[in-house]
Amino acid sequence: MGYLDYQRATLWQKVSGLDGTQLARVLPPSDMTLGGMLKHCALNEDYWFCHRAAGGPEGEPWDSVDWDADRDWDWHSAAQDSPEELLGLWHAAVERARAAVADIDLATPAVIGRRDGERPSLRWIVVHMVEEYARHNGHADLIRESIDGVTGE
Repeated sequence: MGYLDYQRATLWQKVSGLDGTQLARVLPPSDMTLGGMLKHCALNEDYWFCHRAAGGPEGEPWDSVDWDADRDWDWHSAAQDSPEELLGLWHAAVERARAAVADIDLATPAVIGRRDGERPSLRWIVVHMVEEYARHNGHADLIRESIDGVTGE
């Protein structure tokens, strides 16, 4: 969990102090933005920890999304959100995730299994989320550097 918190803190560092225009900036050829990354990570916190590991609902805004209409809604819709909304959504999702798994042993299988019926352990989910954040933190580093030259962890 310490490695995951480190990756979360790294993302926070990458988005801190940016305004809405900066959070919506793309680094071609990708259409990825730092705002979209925040929303995507919030979705993953709720999906993996609250829903899959603990068996709760994914919750809003995720439950109301027509994912068939836009499989990347989390990334695309972030441009309409203010920095405060994006940061609030992400922080709240992290807190919900922490609370959802606080009393679950790492060896415990997820309540909601994969399509193949396998139920990964909470340990697998945590490692997956470390990987997810680490990948996106690399993207975030490049995007942030293109905005104002800030680099580093």
